[in-house]
Amino acid sequence: MTHASLFSGIGGFDLAAEWMGWENLFHCEWNPFGQKVLKHHFPNSISYNDITKTDFSIHRGQVDILTGGFPCQPYSSAGKRLGKADERHLFPHMLRCIKEVKPKWIIGENVRGLVNWNEGLVFQEVYDDLEREGYEVQSFLIPAASVNAPHQRYRIWFIAYSNATRIHKQYFATQSNETSKFSRVSFEKRDFSRFPTQSPICGGDDGIPKELDSITFSKWKNQSIKAYGNAIVPQVAYEIFKAINEFELMVNK
Repeated sequence: MTHASLFSGIGGFDLAAEWMGWENLFHCEWNPFGQKVLKHHFPNSISYNDITKTDFSIHRGQVDILTGGFPCQPYSSAGKRLGKADERHLFPHMLRCIKEVKPKWIIGENVRGLVNWNEGLVFQEVYDDLEREGYEVQSFLIPAASVNAPHQRYRIWFIAYSNATRIHKQYFATQSNETSKFSRVSFEKRDFSRFPTQSPICGGDDGIPKELDSITFSKWKNQSIKAYGNAIVPQVAYEIFKAINEFELMVNK
């Protein structure tokens, strides 16, 4: 399977894809610290920076799974919650990338606040936009604690599958309706030894191995802390990837 990430941060999705044994085709991150981490740990991936100025058309048909934790600040309860009026509302650029690349699977991630911002307006728009592009969409509210992290860190996860590549449509529809089954695959049983027994260690608490920021030095201390705060929990992404992989194996028998 090939994977590509947008709003890549310090590579949470990319790390989970590496655990799966998948190829990380490209990543896109504008932050200089994030770029350094990504280039250091994923040197074989194509590196892009500004999503608003990047044409991804050359990757059309090459990407099985496109991921993106599109900026959460416009919807976070910790911010001003300006929503679509915030210049960091960049989902439209993720949607443009989706149109250019046409991936089989899409995984989007954002803060819990997206669900109720402006009575769920943007949440519904994400659904509508993806469905208009020919994707079957399901969303799941999953906390980091579901993979034994020592904190909640609830996030909304969008999982979309292309109708254009659909195989055994009735099977997928059945699985999609049984949302508890799909979202629970392996979450309750797996023992994640990557989490620490002591706290507080910001990176460890979020499931991010120290290797992902091992190039950090004093100048980057604040950037490192900020990156941890914005990062996805890769163990959650890993479980989602495993569920997708199981589905792919099942329908392609």
